Amino acid sequence: MQYFVTGATGFIGKRLVKKLLERKGSVVYFLIRKESEAKVAGLREFWGASAARVIPVFGDLTSKKLGVPVDAIKKLKGQIDHFYHLAAVYDLGADEASQIAVNIEGTRSAVEFARAIDAGHFHHVSSIAAAGLYEGVFREDMFDEAENYEHPYFRTKHESEKIVRKDCKVPWSVYRPAMVVGDSTTGEMDKIDGPYYFFKLIQRLRQLLPPWMPMVGLEGGRINIVPVDFVVDALDHISHKTAIAKKCFHLVDPQGYRVGEVLDIFSRAAHAPRMNLFVNAALFGFIPRGVKKSLMALAPVRRIRNAIMKDLGLPEDMFTFVNYPTRFDCRDALAALKDSGIACPHLKDYAWRLWDYWERHLDPDLHIDRSLRGTVGGKVVLVTGGSSGIGLAAAHKFAEAGAITVICGRDQNKLDEACKEAKAQGHEFVAYAADIADMADCDRFVQLLIANHGGVDFLINNAGRSIRRAIEASYDRFHDFERTMQLNYFGCLRVTMGLLPGMVAKHKGHVVNISSIGVLTNAPRFSAYVASKSALDAWTRCASSEFADQGITFTTINMPLVRTPMIAPTNLYNNVPTLSPEEAADLVAQACIFKPVRVATRLGIAGQVLHALVPRVAQIAMNTSFRMFPDSSAAKGEKGAKPQLSAEAVAMQQMMRGIHF
Repeated sequence: MQYFVTGATGFIGKRLVKKLLERKGSVVYFLIRKESEAKVAGLREFWGASAARVIPVFGDLTSKKLGVPVDAIKKLKGQIDHFYHLAAVYDLGADEASQIAVNIEGTRSAVEFARAIDAGHFHHVSSIAAAGLYEGVFREDMFDEAENYEHPYFRTKHESEKIVRKDCKVPWSVYRPAMVVGDSTTGEMDKIDGPYYFFKLIQRLRQLLPPWMPMVGLEGGRINIVPVDFVVDALDHISHKTAIAKKCFHLVDPQGYRVGEVLDIFSRAAHAPRMNLFVNAALFGFIPRGVKKSLMALAPVRRIRNAIMKDLGLPEDMFTFVNYPTRFDCRDALAALKDSGIACPHLKDYAWRLWDYWERHLDPDLHIDRSLRGTVGGKVVLVTGGSSGIGLAAAHKFAEAGAITVICGRDQNKLDEACKEAKAQGHEFVAYAADIADMADCDRFVQLLIANHGGVDFLINNAGRSIRRAIEASYDRFHDFERTMQLNYFGCLRVTMGLLPGMVAKHKGHVVNISSIGVLTNAPRFSAYVASKSALDAWTRCASSEFADQGITFTTINMPLVRTPMIAPTNLYNNVPTLSPEEAADLVAQACIFKPVRVATRLGIAGQVLHALVPRVAQIAMNTSFRMFPDSSAAKGEKGAKPQLSAEAVAMQQMMRGIHF
């Protein structure tokens, strides 16, 4: 058998050629552009075939008779038993002009070429999109009944099939594959398409929520998905049968799934939260079109929508087809495949392979430089309170990544020691003595940074103080609240506002504020500290909204308990699970790389949700912990005293990992 294949370099085409070459004595001619000649050797290697069995034919799909030279046409005349036309645009997001050129004119050219070489049989690989948005069951013997195919992708698929049906002068067959995904045995796929567009959303849900948390999803219309290996095997088998001329075969999953079921299957494969309750997406159809159009005319609504779509990598037209109304009958294809052992596998059985391959090879984040060096290399990074604890650990990370790392602190001796430590590790800090709690010194320091470094690119507001003391023990210590607010809130603001004009001028900059999990859980005994950090969080939310269109971004880290000199006076923490400064510094680095609005632990988020939904229950829980754990010896003014904890208190310590008691 001798074959001719267009689209042989594509996802389906490459595998079809390999399948055809398994037939004894087969020879495959394939269309390829002259400028892609360098790819031929790699293709032969993939196919495992010699130059005598896979022969390139140079041409152009969009040219008349595929742009193949006359002498080549003469050599092929009468030699081709089967002509497979797979070359097409399989992309909802492609522009209309390219879809017309390839799908419609390319098919017209292929039909002309097949006639010119007197091919034995023309096999046109169409798509279920040729049915448009047909309401109901679309059979294999239906074509003219297609409806609602105004979208360029649907229209060009329909029109290209019409060309084959009306103009093809050699025997022809049409194959309409459903939405083609990766290999059911390896998961291999070459691009993000179809259900893959929702993988990023599923991945985000997995990062935010535990897998046991129930979710609400859209029921949606029916969606038909088939793995590429099934399509290739079915196409190869059916195309070699007799009595298939002028017939159409639906290469689809006989079962089919609703959109919500598909998302739930892939959520299970990703170990993400399952979608247990489904809302009928058709309900959105009750919103008058005029209302939706008016909403989208509002600039803020468009910005939000575009930001979400871009962040999740969703194409513009994706949600147009959520309520896909068509189901596909495939009785002719099933009859042709009877006793062949070829059948479409259940999506549930191979979804995990598709997910695994996507996450390892196709996830867009894999192709972005997410290293700390790629983010801060050569940039100016200021870490306040950088002479010890979290600040020092973070400063080492930034300096190792090639940043111009500036640290500040009140104690010159500690700064000198930090610089020596950095030098011993093969990098260096630029250190300035500054008291962030002193507004005048803040101004002096900011002017020094602008003069010496032209401002900063990344600001890490880490300097802070914490006081663990019950309010009832603070009646005569109002200065605790004043000095905590002075450093944690006013000092951070003074530095940030002094550096913001420079960031605005450069239209870029990132600010990371080290807050506390206590802001989310409203931890007792930390009223001064939590109030100061809450004030900073509130200011940051306002600032992030104001500067969102000026290239300035903000991240708040609701840091769990970290073993630093700040908590050393509280002996109680000796028995509490805490983060190391290095682990905390990793969170700071991630905040600079990914620039999220907030970095928080699941426990912190759970505490925030609890306070929002059932505040009285949250108060009782926190009050219980408050009474269970005594004030520290430092808060009581005692020295050397060890806190006596009950068995219940020790158990709660371990359960509420990282919360400040």
